[in-house]
Amino acid sequence: MGERLLCKQEVAGSIPAGSIPRCLLDKLGHVGDDPGGSEGFFGERVAAVYDERSANMFDPAVVGPAVDLLAELAGDGAALEFAIGTGRIALPLAERGVRVAGIDNSEAMVARLREKPGAERIDAVVGDMAATRVDGEFSLVYLVFNTIFNLVTQDGQVACFENAAAHLRSGGRFVIEARVPELQRLPLGQTVLPWRAEPAGISAYVYDVVTQRLSGQHYHFIDGTVETSPTEMRYAWPAELDLMARLAGMRLEDRWGGWRREPFTALSPSHVSVYKRS
Repeated sequence: MGERLLCKQEVAGSIPAGSIPRCLLDKLGHVGDDPGGSEGFFGERVAAVYDERSANMFDPAVVGPAVDLLAELAGDGAALEFAIGTGRIALPLAERGVRVAGIDNSEAMVARLREKPGAERIDAVVGDMAATRVDGEFSLVYLVFNTIFNLVTQDGQVACFENAAAHLRSGGRFVIEARVPELQRLPLGQTVLPWRAEPAGISAYVYDVVTQRLSGQHYHFIDGTVETSPTEMRYAWPAELDLMARLAGMRLEDRWGGWRREPFTALSPSHVSVYKRS
C-alpha cells in the first residue's frame, strides 16, 4: 500500500503489520508530547465524542443481546456496572426494570450519562472500580467492552475481582466481556498490530508480551489536523481471569463466544465469562 495514498487520506482498509508510512509518522510526530493531557484516557475531550465515535457499539443489534443476558442473570436482584461510562448498557438494562447502579472513574463520562433520559433511575458514582464500594447487595456485577484491561497492573485487576465479589450476594454473578489477546496475529518478533485505516483516522496496538501491556495508538483526522487518543491497557488471558476469580472466591460458571451464548472456541476473538460467588 503506497504512502502517497495514506498521506492523502484516500484509503480505507488494513495496513500491513508494522508498516505505518513514514510520511504519516512524521505528521503524527508533531501532535505533541502529551496528547492525553492531564484528563486521563476518558476525560472531557474523549467523553464529548465518545458516543459518536463508538456509534457501532450503541447499535441495538449489539446492545440488545448483552442486555437480554444481563437482565436474565440479574433476575429479581440489583445490578452494578463497573465502568458505567455514558450508560450504553446501564440505561437499556434499567428500562427492563432492573435496579442499576454504576461506578466510573471519569467525571466527564458520568456527566454525559446523567444528561440522558432515564438516568434518574441509575445511581452512578465517580470512583475506582477496583476499590470503590457502593451501598447495597447485588445479584449481578458486570464489566463489558474489554474494560478490565484498562486496569494496567495485575494487582489492579485482581482487586477489581475482589471488589466485584464484595458487592455480590451469595450465588451472585460477575460477568466480564473481553477480547482474547490477539498474539496469534503477530508474526514472530513483531509488536505492532494495525487495527483500522480509514479516511477518518488510523489505529494500531503495540504489544509488550513480557509485561502484557498493550498500548493503543488512535489518530483521528479532523479538518486537516490530527487528534490523538492514546490508551494504555494490560491484557489478560481467559485462564488468568479465571484464577483472579478464584482468588476472589468465585468460580467460572459459563464462558461463551458472545452475548448470544455462542460457543467459545480456539478461534473466538472475544469471550463473555460468568463467574459465580460461592
